[in-house]
Amino acid sequence: MTLSEVLLWNKIKSKQLLGYDFDRQTPIDNYIVDFYCKDLKLVIEIDGISHSGDDKYYADIEREKNIKSLGIDVIRFSDIEVKRNMSGVMDALASWINNKTEAS
Repeated sequence: MTLSEVLLWNKIKSKQLLGYDFDRQTPIDNYIVDFYCKDLKLVIEIDGISHSGDDKYYADIEREKNIKSLGIDVIRFSDIEVKRNMSGVMDALASWINNKTEAS
């Protein structure tokens, strides 16, 4: 795991995020996603330097499209965003979860 993945994992493991269970490095279809919550059908991806460049950008779009076709939502954060604004990342995740559960 990258540093930003470790930092986020330390905030979401053991049901720390509104009581939801997240797994890391989970296989979904032909992909390994950074974090996955089965109950929410939510993937969280952290994009670091390896995601820069046109080839990787288009591969990420295709990957996300395929995962979404399985009925799973995807939220992406940049490596820098996680390192510099963890409270904003956590607020965004909590807001997404609250909106999702209110709509259900």
